[in-house]
Amino acid sequence: MAGVGGGNDFQWCFSQVKGAIDEDVAEADIISTVEFNYSGDLLATGDKGGRVVIFQREQESKNRPHSRGEYNVYSTFQSHEPEFDYLKSLEIEEKINKIRWLPQQNAAHSLLSTNDKTIKLWKISERDKKAEGYNLKEEDGRLRDPFRITSLRVPVLQPMDLMVEASPRRIFANAHTYHINSISVNSDHETYLSADDLRINLWHLEITDRSFSILFCSSKGTIRLCDMRAAALCDRHTKFFEEPEDPSSRSFFSEIISSISDVKFSHSGRYMMTRDYLSVKVWDLNMENRPVETYQVHEYLRSKLCSLYENDCIFDKFECCWNGTDSAIMTGSYNNFFRMFDRNTRRDITLEASRESSKPRGILKPRKVCTGGKRKKDEISVDSLDFNKKILHTAWHPKENVIAVAATNNLYIFQDKMN
Repeated sequence: MAGVGGGNDFQWCFSQVKGAIDEDVAEADIISTVEFNYSGDLLATGDKGGRVVIFQREQESKNRPHSRGEYNVYSTFQSHEPEFDYLKSLEIEEKINKIRWLPQQNAAHSLLSTNDKTIKLWKISERDKKAEGYNLKEEDGRLRDPFRITSLRVPVLQPMDLMVEASPRRIFANAHTYHINSISVNSDHETYLSADDLRINLWHLEITDRSFSILFCSSKGTIRLCDMRAAALCDRHTKFFEEPEDPSSRSFFSEIISSISDVKFSHSGRYMMTRDYLSVKVWDLNMENRPVETYQVHEYLRSKLCSLYENDCIFDKFECCWNGTDSAIMTGSYNNFFRMFDRNTRRDITLEASRESSKPRGILKPRKVCTGGKRKKDEISVDSLDFNKKILHTAWHPKENVIAVAATNNLYIFQDKMN
C-alpha cells in the first residue's frame, strides 16, 4: 500500500540503522526519546542512561546528486546523572524523558532535555580554530615570566580538527513533585512548558529559579485547552474536548485505555492529535464535542486487555507525530510495528522496524495481523506478537519524507523511495 505519507504514490525504504545488534541489551542503551530539529538536519536521541546522541545529516554527494545525505554521529554527551533525594529517600533516574529543540538563532544549536526532575538547556557549538601566540602563556599552557617578555605578539587563529562542544547553559530544577512527562517550547521561543502527572509549569528560558504553575489533572481521555492570551492564570480552560463514551462498551479497562499518552498540534495550528492506548484521534480546535478523525492503531488487542494489564503493557505510553504537511500521521505499536495513516485517502499501512528488512534501499513490505480465522501466508497471528518489542518513540522530518523510529536500543531511519 504505497502513498501513505505524502500524497503521491511512493514506497518506504530502509535507509540506516544505528545501535548494536546485541541480544542482551543493556537497560541504559534503550532509546527513550527521538526528535528532529526545525530544519531536519539534526536528529537527537536520549536514552535511559542519561545520554544524548545528536546525528547530523551529511551534505549531498556531488557524485550522486539525487541521493540524500545519511545521518552520522555529530555529538554525544552525558545530559543527566543518577541522583538521590535524601529528604524523600527517592532515587532519581538519569533516563532522558524528552528532548525539545529550540529554533537556531546563531551558529550554535540549543536544546532542552529532561529526566524525571531536572530540565537542562544545552548549547551545542562547533570549534574548528584555536588561538596561538599568546603573550602571557606558552603554547602548552604554562604561564610566562612577565619580566622576560621583550615584545608583544598578536595572537592568530589556526585551523584545528572540528570539535563539537555541548555545554549546559541553564538548569531548571525543584519545581515538580511528580515525574516530568513532557516539555514543550512555546511559539514565542522564550518560554516553555513542563508537565508531570498533576501539574503544568510555565518557564522562561532565562529564569531558572521560579516557574508559573498551571494545575491540571485528567486520566479520562479529556483535553483542556487554555488560552494564555486570555488570562495569565490558566485555572479555567477555554475549550474542553471530550468524546461521549458508549455505555454499552464500558469495561474495567475503559479509563486506562482512554488515558491520553501524547498530544501534538498540527503545523497549521488548526488540528490537534491525541494518542490513547488503542487509537489516534484528530480534533478540530473549533469543534469540542467529538474528533473529526479516528484511526484504530491495534484494535485487535481489545480482546487481550486482561493479559496486557497483567504484564503492565496497558500502561505503555505511545507517541504520535505529523508529517510536514499535516497530511499523514504516524504512531507505534508492538512487535516493532509502526502505523501510518493518510488523512486524504484514508489509507493506512503497518510497517516493521527490523534488521531482517534492513537491506540498503530495501523496500519495506506492509505487515498484517491476523485477527481470526485462517491465517494467510504473509500475516502474523495476534498470539505471536512480541510485546517486549514496542515502538513508543517516532519522529518525522519537518520537510521531507524521512522518519526516525526507535526500537529498543536501535534507531531506524526510513525514507521514501526515490526513482
